[in-house]
Amino acid sequence: MSSFKAYLIEGSPDAVQARFTTLQPEQLDEGEVVVRISHASVNYKDALAATGKGRIIRRFPCVGGIDATGTVVTSASDRFEPGDAVIVHGHGFGVSHHGGYAGLARVPADWVTLVPGTLTPLEAITIGVAGYTAALAIDLMELNGCQPGRGPILVNGATGGVASISIDILAQRGFEVVAVTSKPEHAQYLKELGARSIVASRDLPAATRPMEKAQWQGAVDSLGGEPLAALTKTAMKDGVIASIGNAAGHDFTTSVMPFILRGVRLIGVNSDNDVPTREHVWKRLATDLRPRHLARISQVRPFEALPQVMDDLVAGRNRGRAVIAVDG
Repeated sequence: MSSFKAYLIEGSPDAVQARFTTLQPEQLDEGEVVVRISHASVNYKDALAATGKGRIIRRFPCVGGIDATGTVVTSASDRFEPGDAVIVHGHGFGVSHHGGYAGLARVPADWVTLVPGTLTPLEAITIGVAGYTAALAIDLMELNGCQPGRGPILVNGATGGVASISIDILAQRGFEVVAVTSKPEHAQYLKELGARSIVASRDLPAATRPMEKAQWQGAVDSLGGEPLAALTKTAMKDGVIASIGNAAGHDFTTSVMPFILRGVRLIGVNSDNDVPTREHVWKRLATDLRPRHLARISQVRPFEALPQVMDDLVAGRNRGRAVIAVDG
């Protein structure tokens, strides 16, 4: 194996710098599986890490990129063979372990999943950790009683990666989806994904009382903060809220009344899972939870465009999923 291009994050939590460089295979971290990377995606977490806008990186230097697809080069695990198409995400990938913005990655086998045969590697990375999180949230919501016909599902932060794929999956499952966004100019895009109605964030009524009018049988919340507090007060009886992000804040204040009088359930969604859970979710993503509009959601950019893509993401100029063609 020869040298390869990588996007390396250096410095300290107080002074982050990121740059393209060349690495040697012996500089890779430990792991049982070596993967030649073809594509990686750009998540909000990636952009915060590389720009220093958030304290994400847990060791310096670190190659960024929390998910990637590629082909197995070598494997010390009997679960993988050279030539297998795989996706890598979760745990310390791109945070405390060299990640996907590089020509090669060496990772623990438990971080690797075979790309299901019905998905191409490009489709798999368009789904990526964002789509995996969306599918895991929907899987948990269905286990807790959400089903088509019981009422609408609200998805906020609707033009983001997790939300876009959530809308797509929920709509193809037969749910009535209400997309809430601060970017109403993208209403047509959200309708094409399957949203039944679009609501501007500013038009949502304030939830000032312990309980408000019940409106949603469930929600996929990527905002946290006060928007999440409002969702707890406006969920229907036995409503289920999947919490997957904190773009509006880490903390929120609500009332216990919706939980004890309506049986509202607030479920945290963590994508760092064991192998059986990962395989279960990816199997569903390739079958009954397969998004229908991945080509519409994905925007593929060359490796050298990565810094600009990150700047756009931090500035809120993004939509859907930004995918980086690492191998050109």
